[in-house]
Amino acid sequence: MSTELTRLSATRLVAAYRRKEISPVEVTQAVLDGIEAFDSQVNAFCVVDSARAMDAARASEARWRRGAPIGLTDGVPATIKDIVLSAGWPTLRGSLAVARDQDWSDDAPVTARLREHGAVLIGKTTTPEFGWKGVTDSPLTGITRNPWNTDLTPGGSSGGAAAACALGLGALHIGTDGGGSIRIPAGFTGVFGLKTTFGRVPAWPASPFGTIAHVGPITRTVTDTALMLNVLAEPDARDWHALPTTGRDYRLGLEDGVQGLRIAFSPDLGYVEVDPEVAQAVAKAAGVLAELGAHVEETPAPFESPADCFRVHWYVGASTLLARFDKQQRANMDPGLVEIAAEGAACTTADYMQAMADRAALGERMGRFHQDWDLLLTPSLPIPAFTAGTEFPETGPYARWRDWTPFTYPFNLTQQPAASVPCGFTASGAPIGMQIVAGKYADALVLRAARAFESVCPFVMPEHPHSPE
Repeated sequence: MSTELTRLSATRLVAAYRRKEISPVEVTQAVLDGIEAFDSQVNAFCVVDSARAMDAARASEARWRRGAPIGLTDGVPATIKDIVLSAGWPTLRGSLAVARDQDWSDDAPVTARLREHGAVLIGKTTTPEFGWKGVTDSPLTGITRNPWNTDLTPGGSSGGAAAACALGLGALHIGTDGGGSIRIPAGFTGVFGLKTTFGRVPAWPASPFGTIAHVGPITRTVTDTALMLNVLAEPDARDWHALPTTGRDYRLGLEDGVQGLRIAFSPDLGYVEVDPEVAQAVAKAAGVLAELGAHVEETPAPFESPADCFRVHWYVGASTLLARFDKQQRANMDPGLVEIAAEGAACTTADYMQAMADRAALGERMGRFHQDWDLLLTPSLPIPAFTAGTEFPETGPYARWRDWTPFTYPFNLTQQPAASVPCGFTASGAPIGMQIVAGKYADALVLRAARAFESVCPFVMPEHPHSPE
């Protein structure tokens, strides 16, 4: 296995293909070898299709030899989260209740765009059942683990994608984010994850969790996310929520830095208890942006906790989802999912309408906030990664996964772009993430600030899965 090839960014791979220095076939084989060597330790994949991947790599190699690549990501290995449709592969969503024997001929928009741009699709990555929680284990695929310490969770629900990304098992990874499901695993595994403005990346079919659910990229570099967003943001008529395409190249302006930007820093949003090591690392990272020329100021909390608002949206979504399954199917589901669905079913129309009004007020609050501030910085998560196979840490005031993800889900409610940027490690070696949030539609500004930080604090990835001593 050539780990050197699997560590190359998508941007560098495309440049090397263009110069005919390496081949997509070599790179794809290296990724497949990496999966064979490492995936038994982390369980990041639920589908690996070596034959189709190598066929796609050989086709890409032929195109590059002719000097005729078909897109921005031609020959770059990519993965798809098992919530997202991928023609020819079952999308079982981490559930025993989804029938494997059915028509799987459709691509979701993001899958279609990657294929059209020549990406080599390697397989599908693991998810908790229907992506319902912030860690990654399911009745179907078992427990997914963190490559930095296999006793720990990689987070979720895009935990398989983040674990694969950290280990170089593909350069481009599709995740979904309904309450932090891109940013949570990015924070716990030390990779870069972006939840774009809602509608920036077309999605289909519509999520049962409604307009808080997003689809987006997970990569090892900010530049690769910008490259990937150029592909994913292309239009798709099936998503009636999708924003009009701008044709913007998100790589342009990426190196413009943060000089003069007004950045608000909220270390705890006024209501979150943050682990001291996390707090120290994020405060230091905020200081780096100040050293780069931004005006960074610790600010009062921009809003009160929207936990109840999110709970209603998420639990009602779960209830709507599970209503299509019978009693026997639900008996084989993750008990936690069944529990929150029952709570959602008990919500009244008045409860839901109040949650919608509270959401609108939160969105207005943040719209006004960003009239004064270009960006908001927070920790991605208040705690480091904890034991794999559990929904929440054994100690602390936690009853559900949303209790330890208070920094992420508010920005699903507001539909703002937000990214998790790796910014350090705990003394025990667990990654720590900083969240960068911008006003709605300012996705490029999030990328620009993240790239400024990355340029002076390069992201570090594990060479292989680490088991505890």
